[in-house]
Amino acid sequence: MKKTLITGATGGLGNLVVNYLSEKVSPEEIAVLVRDPENEIAKQFSKLGIDVRKGDYNDLSSLERALEGIEVLYLVSGNDIGSRLEQHKNIIQAAVNKGVKHILYTSTVRKDESANTPLFPVVNSHQLTEEAILNSGLAYTILRHNLYAEVVPMFIGDKSKVVETGSIFLPTGTGKTDFVARKDLAEAAAIILSHPENHENKIYEFNGSEAVDFQTISEYISKSAGVEVNYTSPDVSTFENTMKSVGLPTEIIGMLTMFSLGISKGEFDQESTDLEKILGRKTQPLSEFFEEIYG
Repeated sequence: MKKTLITGATGGLGNLVVNYLSEKVSPEEIAVLVRDPENEIAKQFSKLGIDVRKGDYNDLSSLERALEGIEVLYLVSGNDIGSRLEQHKNIIQAAVNKGVKHILYTSTVRKDESANTPLFPVVNSHQLTEEAILNSGLAYTILRHNLYAEVVPMFIGDKSKVVETGSIFLPTGTGKTDFVARKDLAEAAAIILSHPENHENKIYEFNGSEAVDFQTISEYISKSAGVEVNYTSPDVSTFENTMKSVGLPTEIIGMLTMFSLGISKGEFDQESTDLEKILGRKTQPLSEFFEEIYG
């Protein structure tokens, strides 16, 4: 029996991957990595017969214990950008030390890998993680994800805020993004994990089936919410000063600016249809996604 360990299993993506994979393989073939086994989601996994293992990306020995007897590792990238690379190196080293055969990694799509790209802190940690995996000697599958559709409410606000202001205010220009619902990425991961041997030493780029700018998003949300929502793309200085004036924390402003500039430069306007091929269908229409969130 080939046993697969899924990291980040109590988070949004990892949780969905576990659920989709459990429909395809026996629960005994699935293990999950969690920091707190007493977490309610972790307890639910245990009740389903899934092997819950405690581990922390910052603790190599805990990762080695968690990877005992594991053949396939699905590594969800860490969300602490500053510490991400060292955390990833820890789990890659633990995988090598414990004889893991195959590692799958959730990376990011990109066009520009230079230090000049606005998204360099994000891109660089993913790029160096990919290099560490390629140099590890393990079989690999790199899954380069486009932006989750779920980040849009994080960028522009929830329904109440958008309806109240009637405005989307981001310096994204006319840049387009192939946003993709997290559940589509999770379903594709489960398909691959159910037969990982068919995807060894492959790099996939997972994009949504539709490239949209924020003008189009404003039109989708207007229709869903039943109010007119207008899109304005200010210059960066105006955007940052406006966000400061409403009390948004500096680190959040920096993150929004970084991703907005990446979008404006077309970093997420990709062409690969790898995700459609794995799923055997197009991804969830964004009009439908936004209806669920803003309708």
